[in-house]
Amino acid sequence: MASESLPDLFPGFATRRTPVGEVEIFARIGGEGPPLLLLHGFPQTHVCWRRLAPALAERFTVVLPDLRGYGASSAPAPAPFGANYAKRTMAEDMVGLMTALGHERFGLIGHDRGGRVGYRLGLDHPDRLTRLAVLDIVPTHRMWAAMDARLAVKAYHWSFLAQPAPLPERLIGADPDFFLDTTLASWTAARSLAPFEGALEHYRAAFRDPARIAAACGDYRAGAHVDVTHDEVDHIAGRRVAAPLLALWGESGFPGETDGPLETWRRWGAEVEGRALKCGHFLPEEAPEETLRELLAFFARG
Repeated sequence: MASESLPDLFPGFATRRTPVGEVEIFARIGGEGPPLLLLHGFPQTHVCWRRLAPALAERFTVVLPDLRGYGASSAPAPAPFGANYAKRTMAEDMVGLMTALGHERFGLIGHDRGGRVGYRLGLDHPDRLTRLAVLDIVPTHRMWAAMDARLAVKAYHWSFLAQPAPLPERLIGADPDFFLDTTLASWTAARSLAPFEGALEHYRAAFRDPARIAAACGDYRAGAHVDVTHDEVDHIAGRRVAAPLLALWGESGFPGETDGPLETWRRWGAEVEGRALKCGHFLPEEAPEETLRELLAFFARG
């Protein structure tokens, strides 16, 4: 778990721990206005929003949780095939959190795994979302379908982390800082750790915990099994996210390796817009100003 001795990157934000079903969700909360839920990705925590949250809090009540298994939230032992880390389950965590905070309807911004939780929440709980922004992803079903040799090499972690326990856990656990630093840098446009200044020690502290390494593997095992099945069922049935949807991705990120990210999202959402930004995978940390402009313009219309 992230050390409480690390610098507070969200001055003025409240801290809350909320029991939701079998887990306790840690969140930072700040600002006033319509509720806006921000969900991080792998291998990060809510700290990834440090450059966007203060400006968003000027217009919205910003809720910054750690997903189950990440940061300071509970990390239950993964069930077979990561079933308890399914994005459907994580979405239910977030619905429970927002209900506990008194927010029945809310906007949602999700990066990476948080984006997968976001669109699953939009499909399973369409009455809860006002607007949805997904950052540097395409749906899990489409990602697996697009997994040719080039993408499989770039996104090797999809299959590596999904291997049966304890193979990835033991390999990562032998040198978690090396794995984390290499992963972060290799997914940026500049192949650098510079975008993570101020946050890197937070990420390292969380990822040194064997329970959180196991949780991340459970997350990706779910992505290879139950998540893709849930997506396939919805895709065949023609279900789409009803809330207006903004898709942003990095020019050198993962969706750029697939065939037409915006066209893909238009098959999954009823009202979709979006574009590529000049960065790699980590939009909130590599291109915070451009990302913020796009998000403010989109959510201002809600």
